[in-house]
Amino acid sequence: MLVGYVSDERYIALPNVQVEFTNATTSIEVRSRASGAVHADIASGEYQLTFSKTGYGPKSVKVEIRENEPQAFRLLKDGLMGYAWPKWVVGGESAEFRIHSDEAYKLSLWRYGWEKELVQPIGWFDEHGPRATVQITPDGDYTRTGVQWNRFGYSCPHHKQYVTAPSRSGLYYFHAKGESGRFFSFPWIVAPPSPNAPIAVLASNITWNAYNNFGGRSNYIHPDALPPTPTVNARLELHRYIDPDHFNYKVQNYAPLSFDRPEPINHIPEDELVTGPIEGRAACHVAPTEWRLLGWLEREGFAYDYYGETQLHSGALDLSQYQVLIISTHPEYWSSDMYFKVKKWVFEQGGRLMYLGGNGLNCDVEFVDEQTCIYRNDDERKLVDQNSGDINESRFHIRHESEANLLGVVYDARGIMTAAPYRVIDASNWVFERTDLRNGDLFGTRSQHERVPGGASGHETDKISASSPSNTQLLAQGTNLEGGGGDMVLHQPNNGGYVFSAGSICWPSSLLVDAHVSQITSNVIRRFLS
Repeated sequence: MLVGYVSDERYIALPNVQVEFTNATTSIEVRSRASGAVHADIASGEYQLTFSKTGYGPKSVKVEIRENEPQAFRLLKDGLMGYAWPKWVVGGESAEFRIHSDEAYKLSLWRYGWEKELVQPIGWFDEHGPRATVQITPDGDYTRTGVQWNRFGYSCPHHKQYVTAPSRSGLYYFHAKGESGRFFSFPWIVAPPSPNAPIAVLASNITWNAYNNFGGRSNYIHPDALPPTPTVNARLELHRYIDPDHFNYKVQNYAPLSFDRPEPINHIPEDELVTGPIEGRAACHVAPTEWRLLGWLEREGFAYDYYGETQLHSGALDLSQYQVLIISTHPEYWSSDMYFKVKKWVFEQGGRLMYLGGNGLNCDVEFVDEQTCIYRNDDERKLVDQNSGDINESRFHIRHESEANLLGVVYDARGIMTAAPYRVIDASNWVFERTDLRNGDLFGTRSQHERVPGGASGHETDKISASSPSNTQLLAQGTNLEGGGGDMVLHQPNNGGYVFSAGSICWPSSLLVDAHVSQITSNVIRRFLS
């Protein structure tokens, strides 16, 4: 009988796993095959299954085995990894740190701004039992349910692992360091107990979750659901690699994704400085790059309060208490509640919005509960209606309206994975004060972004569209080939509202190293605060 498949935390097949089956009448052992498949000569019924493989945490589970109903068994690779839960809190609230480690480790809490500041050492952890700090993952698709670390073995009050958030708002990081020297860091969003600055900055933590493939799924890998069998070789099996007509989004319904998972994409090396290069594939558009914006704000003397996008959705962020809202880098996924709340604040209440990123507000999300959301990608073939020829400018547009109505710009694929400087279009505008730039001049030539080096306009870029407000002013344009440059724009609704959009994921990567990008951004903040 095919009992099921064994895979790791990335849903990669694990061969040669020892699997022991026991019940009142049976005691046998088999090994998983190259595909991860587990076959056993047993009858249907309830069994205790024990799994063991060198380099992975062993575990035992009770399972009801039925003919023609193969199950997904999951093992967790030895290593060092962790996350805080909740990942976003208000100062004074507590969160549990959930660490997976096959060795003793030391934990400390740091604040990431212009400098990394040690907030407090938390202590050493190893427990008395052997490998007691090794976590256990559920079987099946735990990208939907969460990994539920600390669920087992932490029932005793003395073993609970909580930290109280500082009252000072900001981006915090936990540093976990094993006795062997292994290091892992993970972010913690701390909002203020009450508004303390005129500027609110949003962490794009809904996007972080969308790109997090821990557990084998993200909104980019198997976005609709896990396939029935784990991956053996991605380049030979995943449709994104083998299908020339592949569409990542081509169904109506998508399985939810849980925030209750570690986020390896947000790890920052221990010795990395805010002024240093942004290395790696993922870091250039998630928390490590958003840290550069916060560092720049502190270097320039701009006070800010920090929130997660989830806190805007939940209502913990009261926009009426702030003059300026800054979103940055890659805020791709927003709920419709968030979008229309911000739009009303800008258009009716005089709010000032700074969009210092690219491919933003591009897709609607629906929250199932506090830890789970569904990314409403819909069918991307609807972006162009084959019958009428009507164009939906984004996945958000399919369900609501184009985000260009608020931002003044909307993402399109021209310029993707390229980077270049901007060229000045309207040097007479106040955003260029104290820059000495003239029409036709280039700026934004320097960037910390190493995945797509080349300038401040890049990675993914946004442009003016038919949905942009009629008074949208084009101030500068990226020089990426084939019209792929980001449009830097400004528009001013009634009632004192303002929107500035940079239109590029790479913009925050240039703030600390390009004097013109820095001055322009500073000019906008000062005008928006005046």
